[in-house]
Amino acid sequence: MTEPSADSAKIIYTYTDEAPALATHSLLPILAAFAKAAGVQVETRDISLAGRILATFDLEPDALAELGDLVKRPEANIIKLPNVSASMPQLEAAIAELQALGYAVPDYADAKAAYDKVKGSAVNPVLREGNSDRRAPKAVKDYVRSHPHSMGAWSADSKTHVATMGHDDFATNEKSITMEADDTLTIRHVGADGTTTVLKDVVPVLAGEIVDGTFMSKAALVQFYAEQMADAKAQGVLFSLHLKATMMKVSDPILFGHGVEVFFADVFAKHGDAIAAAGGNPNNGWADVLAAIATLPDAQRAEVEADIAAAWENGPAVAMVDSDRGISNLHVPSDIIVDASMPAMIRSSGHMWNAAGEEQDCKAVIPDSSYAGIYQAVIDDCKAHGAYDPTTLGSVPNVGLMAQAAEEYGSHDRTFEIDAAGTVEVVSSSGTVLLSHAVEAGDVWRMCLVKDIPVQDWVKLAVSRARATGAPAVFWLDPARAHDVQVTKKVEQYLPDHDTDGLDIRILSPVEATKLSLERIRQGLDTISVTGNVLRDYNTDLFPIIELGTSAKMLSIVPLIAGGGLFETGAGGSAPKHVQQFVKEDYLRWDSLGEFLALAVSFEHLAQRTGNQVAQVLADTLDAATGKLLETGKSPARRLGQIDNRGSHAYLASYWAEAIAQQTSDPKLAERFGPIAAAFAEQQAQIDEELIAAQGSPVDLGGYYKVDTAKADAAMRPSATLNAIVDSIHSI
Repeated sequence: MTEPSADSAKIIYTYTDEAPALATHSLLPILAAFAKAAGVQVETRDISLAGRILATFDLEPDALAELGDLVKRPEANIIKLPNVSASMPQLEAAIAELQALGYAVPDYADAKAAYDKVKGSAVNPVLREGNSDRRAPKAVKDYVRSHPHSMGAWSADSKTHVATMGHDDFATNEKSITMEADDTLTIRHVGADGTTTVLKDVVPVLAGEIVDGTFMSKAALVQFYAEQMADAKAQGVLFSLHLKATMMKVSDPILFGHGVEVFFADVFAKHGDAIAAAGGNPNNGWADVLAAIATLPDAQRAEVEADIAAAWENGPAVAMVDSDRGISNLHVPSDIIVDASMPAMIRSSGHMWNAAGEEQDCKAVIPDSSYAGIYQAVIDDCKAHGAYDPTTLGSVPNVGLMAQAAEEYGSHDRTFEIDAAGTVEVVSSSGTVLLSHAVEAGDVWRMCLVKDIPVQDWVKLAVSRARATGAPAVFWLDPARAHDVQVTKKVEQYLPDHDTDGLDIRILSPVEATKLSLERIRQGLDTISVTGNVLRDYNTDLFPIIELGTSAKMLSIVPLIAGGGLFETGAGGSAPKHVQQFVKEDYLRWDSLGEFLALAVSFEHLAQRTGNQVAQVLADTLDAATGKLLETGKSPARRLGQIDNRGSHAYLASYWAEAIAQQTSDPKLAERFGPIAAAFAEQQAQIDEELIAAQGSPVDLGGYYKVDTAKADAAMRPSATLNAIVDSIHSI
């Protein structure tokens, strides 16, 4: 067969944060060595939080901007690992660390506008120039059916439930239109006295683009919180607040802060000015407030602490993130993210942890009612039918609308906390008021945009997945919600452009779609959920955690509109607790299965685009190696003395080399990898011994958000035997 040319292909492997970043130091040398056999060059780009901060101040190349350009070109082939969507506490910690390391970055207060571009979900909107195809790979699904994860039992008399507003919130206040022509819009606030303030003066929109405006009433939200806290105490259930303060980086920290203030209402009524003067901000969580209180004079601090103790005593019990350390769900906004926290609670019998470290029924408070109903539907199903059985479950893959920042809201410069009563208006360039809302001081107003081309591509992807699988494809669109009405019109317009003969394609409200999907999943049947951006996040955690025990094992493909490919490594987050364990005892339990899956489809995409058949062999054999890794139980365990992330990589390399040596599609490649496979087989015991011996002692990484590369390399590649075999692949 024809050898691939040296410049035939390139894969960009992103360097991100926390556990996946540490794993990269071990896996990337293996990947680069194997890829070289196909003439494929693997390059990294640093899009970590620290890297983005340094790029903002021209201290490092702007890798995110570079990749933002690349995803608009057909040659794009990018492996995207999970990254930190920085909340304020995380951002401030990263700034402080970089300053301590000697980098000349300013304090947040001195460069707020620049830092706000880094905060929250700053990466994904830039890279996602295509819609999302997320599904459970067959090998993973088969493995889980024969090796099921634990599922907590459910009781019909469980008190666990979802509480949501259902009025005066983002869902119910929403107004939406579809633009008839290209235009440039202005968002303005007209005060009660007629004073006009421009909130955003240049919002370019295209013909066919959906434009939404809505707001959350502060008064209604505060009243809602107070009622739910009282009800949680009356029912004897945990109060648990579930928001998305990372991705919704402007709106949801404000909503979170109001929850903190209502819980500690007497504390803020008596001491709010002193707390604010000391720098405490409830939007950053109760931990930030406590840090400010600790700086007060002794007598004043004692008075505040007495009132805090009374608030804990008089309020409802609160769900805990870490019972042993007294860390509640109210401490840090980024600790409880609704799309991950709700499925974990559902999997655990509807329980969360109380202050005593015991499981307890809870009131899951999700203020906005846009999608809260889907979780209540799951809870109702569990109460009626019991826990799910992973050995028999079907699957709910997802086709998600997200291209070109579709449905990105609450996270950008079109979201505002209103200063004074009046009206927020969206105005065309001709002066016509397109949308308007009467607002009060403290309300949070936001705009959402969805371009037409991404919707067309989304419909096309949904039809293609239904055709490929034979499963029903259900568009989760609510006829009672203004935005969804506009999207539904487009779906009905574009579906006839495709061959849907014999396909089961439906449009249902999110709650009805949830009920249908649950009914079918219990029957062992698959149902494709076709959703908008936020529901894509929710569903690609909810159903995988039920089906697989984790969302990190999903295959996540983004077919880019320009023809390239973005391959994401699952929705499992960046696992800060894994890093804490690694630093403490040199044991990393991060599972790189998502990376293995993404790499295989990346090689496959490359082969299809360039005709590089060696890349296809690498894809097929990597899939085979991943399957064997699962079947032989070589994924990372949880505790010291067992196989961890590094050991898992070692076995993957061994099984991959073995699969290449045994395949017959490319005899020459098989011959080249024969000695490598033999070396792994002969020296596996020595590799195991060296990797286990490395465990048990604290690790100095030289930093958290920006690790020292040499130290991380040494920590993540402690087996000289493994390193020698991997390095030898370059010379075959």
